[in-house]
Amino acid sequence: MKIKIKIKNNFLETQMHNHIKTILSLSPVMPVLTINKIDKIDPLFEALIEGNLKIVEITLRTNCALEAIETVSYKYPTLKIGAGTVLNEKDLKAVKDAGADFAVSPGSTNKLARKAVEMDFPFLPGVSNSSEIMNLLDLGYKSFKFFPAQAAGGLDYVKSLNGPFPEIMFCPTGGINQTNAIDWLSLKNVVCVGGSWIVPSEINDYKKITSLALSASKLVDLV
Repeated sequence: MKIKIKIKNNFLETQMHNHIKTILSLSPVMPVLTINKIDKIDPLFEALIEGNLKIVEITLRTNCALEAIETVSYKYPTLKIGAGTVLNEKDLKAVKDAGADFAVSPGSTNKLARKAVEMDFPFLPGVSNSSEIMNLLDLGYKSFKFFPAQAAGGLDYVKSLNGPFPEIMFCPTGGINQTNAIDWLSLKNVVCVGGSWIVPSEINDYKKITSLALSASKLVDLV
């Protein structure tokens, strides 16, 4: 019985890894969004779609975050919706029930990482050092959010991780902007980057958001 359970878990781990890697590969940049008002969702997401971005992260930092995830997941099925700032099992279940395609956390615990495997729910756990990577490798994870990217060591540190962890891919987030995003994407162990520069905190210029999104979507052609 234990052997069957282990085989099942290994299958789920591999399946989940392949799923999250496929999602992250859809766009070179994943906008990190903090939604404060539901009434601004339509023009915002229409601007992002027009800008040819296919993945977004909606953080659980506001009271309307879950409602935003549910609304966007239903109205804009061409987008892959990630739920960010997932801190515990309760958050994980809530974002899955709301319709998110995957979850993102700033860090991780074994309990949370195991629960995502049990739920067969794509999960991008946050790491900032080798020990955290090794811990999650034991659970089958091979794709990580590297956070906070600049403060945790920057480009040189992530580049150095390719030596001991050649199969690992990162989505660095934190301190990444329109100017330095291309430098991060040039690293062979970076699949995409996350950032908030595409959608400023005060959302009022949707043409600018589309322009920034288009520029971001074309970064992959410059690598």
